[in-house]
Amino acid sequence: MGLGSRCSAESPYHKVLPLQQLSFTDRLRAVESRMRLAVERAGRKRSDVKLVAVSKKFSAEAIRRAYDSGLRDFGENYVQEFAQKQPALADLRDARFDLIGHLQSNKARLASQLFRVIQTVDSVKTLERLDAAATEGKRPLEILLEIKLSDEPAKTGASPEQIPDLILTASRCRSLTLTGLMTIPPWSKDAELSRPYFQQLAQFGQQYGLPELSMGMSDDFEVAIEEGATIIRVGTALFGPRPKPLPAEATPSIS
Repeated sequence: MGLGSRCSAESPYHKVLPLQQLSFTDRLRAVESRMRLAVERAGRKRSDVKLVAVSKKFSAEAIRRAYDSGLRDFGENYVQEFAQKQPALADLRDARFDLIGHLQSNKARLASQLFRVIQTVDSVKTLERLDAAATEGKRPLEILLEIKLSDEPAKTGASPEQIPDLILTASRCRSLTLTGLMTIPPWSKDAELSRPYFQQLAQFGQQYGLPELSMGMSDDFEVAIEEGATIIRVGTALFGPRPKPLPAEATPSIS
């Protein structure tokens, strides 16, 4: 899309402040307002962009409140953390959960049982293990490839050079459907610094015919929408600051 900094200069981004003094409904309303302004700037429709509420570190009760407010798509970062919450959410029949955190290949089987979409596939090994687990469980999965576009050592993801091999492997999988790409740019207070990374991912999506682009979080999702995001992952702007971690609990077995 390449709107550059012009739109953000003319239409300042609307931040949610102060988060802790707003109800969830108010936060959702503010996020939706920001999304509408962004799609209008980009000449797109609100229906072009899926809002995934990032619920990592928040309780099942918090997810239920979000569900009651109308949200249906949620993102979790940790397989075992969500395994602990999932039994308390089993009655939310049309809730959809994506894995948006790094997936270790040895957790592929459990992930295939818990999630509808795995957004963070970054290796042939993970593809093969996910496909075997999904085939065994007769539970087809949608997947996105996580692409690392920065040189940050702590970031995970496949390199752009690996995309063709991953696409080839995915095409041979029986129970996986590859629909798009995902990335996480370096964090910055200046959302404009994320724009080149979003532009690059959009170019790869177009090059390889992958329509879904998962990019943009609480501080930069307007820029992501301007550059073609079809999925944004929003946590803090919806749920507020994350709570301190609770003591670890045993992971329930899932058959």
